[in-house]
Amino acid sequence: MFPMAFIKGLLTSCLVLASLIFCTNAVPISIDKTKINIPEETIKESPQSVDTGLHYDRYLREVIDFLEKDQHFREKLHNTDMEDIKQGKLAKELDFVSHHVRTKLDELKRQEVSRLRTLIKAKQDIEGGNDIAVDHQALLKQFEYLNHMNPHTFEVEDLDRLIKSATKDLENYDKERHEEFKRYEMMKEHERLEHLKTLDEEGRKKEEEHYEEMKKKHADHPKVNHPGSKDQLKEVWEEADGLDPEDFDPKTFFNLHDTNGDGFFDEQELEALFTKELEKIYDPTNEEDDMVEMEEERLRMREHVMNEVDSNKDRLVSLDEFLVATKKKEFLEPDSWETLEQNQAYTEDEMREFEEQLVRQEQDLNQKAADLQKQKEELERQQDQLNAQKIELQQAVEHMERLKTQNEQPEMHLEGNAVPEMLGHDQPPIPPEHQPLPPGHQEIPPEQHVVLQNQQDLGQGHHNIPRNNQPMPPGHNNLPQDSPQVLLNHNNVP
Repeated sequence: MFPMAFIKGLLTSCLVLASLIFCTNAVPISIDKTKINIPEETIKESPQSVDTGLHYDRYLREVIDFLEKDQHFREKLHNTDMEDIKQGKLAKELDFVSHHVRTKLDELKRQEVSRLRTLIKAKQDIEGGNDIAVDHQALLKQFEYLNHMNPHTFEVEDLDRLIKSATKDLENYDKERHEEFKRYEMMKEHERLEHLKTLDEEGRKKEEEHYEEMKKKHADHPKVNHPGSKDQLKEVWEEADGLDPEDFDPKTFFNLHDTNGDGFFDEQELEALFTKELEKIYDPTNEEDDMVEMEEERLRMREHVMNEVDSNKDRLVSLDEFLVATKKKEFLEPDSWETLEQNQAYTEDEMREFEEQLVRQEQDLNQKAADLQKQKEELERQQDQLNAQKIELQQAVEHMERLKTQNEQPEMHLEGNAVPEMLGHDQPPIPPEHQPLPPGHQEIPPEQHVVLQNQQDLGQGHHNIPRNNQPMPPGHNNLPQDSPQVLLNHNNVP
């Protein structure tokens, strides 16, 4: 935003004394407005308030701040014009600065190189190249404002690169601002038209009427003076400085508004002169006034004055250039100034191309959204599979635990026809008639029950076996011979 003005402003030391001298020699009137307009605090802070918008802005500021602390460099700076600075003559004076300053500049450069390497690494991580080796030296070549081949010390070449890069980058800043504003205006119109599509016929009619009413209200403002003209500067002289318009003096005006006292109007100081004109058009409390458009109007005014007054194109207006311009016809009898509402920021072709670009971007976003949805569904499917496998594994573990528990139960040894007692259950004993028969025994029907008279009745058709020599069933004891005969019943068998 402030190319050479910024560099010159930062490279100059605090010129409070010069500014005060200018002010005390100017405006021989009773109103002491000069001191009010340039308080000491404003002078000290003015150069530091400029924001270049460069990604290496902090590095640039810190380098210049330390250079200003060196007496030799500061004196050389005062005796060097902007053309010599741009050609690199001032950079050669770096060899004569103090050791302390050079040491600090070395440290600043190492910090900046480290910052750039961190940015390169972060970009690589975002792009998913964690496993790829990074050639920092090759990638640092894109940063032309420092000598990447020597990352440790700050040399003459570094200062020369820094000044030239800042000059070139800042000269492109205005163009980028215009392009950004153009995109802003086209997007605003695009959103308005899209909103109309969502309304019914009556709603669209009301919205269009409101839109035209706001445009009419915005255009209804006092006359805007031609930037840099006598009428415009006299208005500042009268309303901002509180001075009599009949006493207007270009040289005194210049000294009053050269707030840092360096003998130049830089871009910031010029833009400050247009505030009164902009207040005629824009009010932040009005719905119809867009403050983004106000800043674009300010930029247009400053560029116009620079083109008319800055004869050597160093993006600064010297006192001599200013005084020459006040003698031109354009200063005394300027053309009317056309504001933004009279000059649309974009053409129909640019708007159509912008709409097509938005459509392509929307399609790309939709495709990415669809891809992400597929990835989500695939991840959900894989998660379901994992959950099912987890459940199966848990069931298998539980089954193994049950088997392990059953195998650990103690074995029971039974004697004879004893019935095992049910462990863990309080059940009554089984009656004899319901107890199971021993192996090899068969149940005898009731009608076949007979009283055994003697041993021969059991052996008809068979060899007579002495009673006492007959084998007894397992678990039975031999009865004595004199024991009485009993009625056999299978329910009596133990």
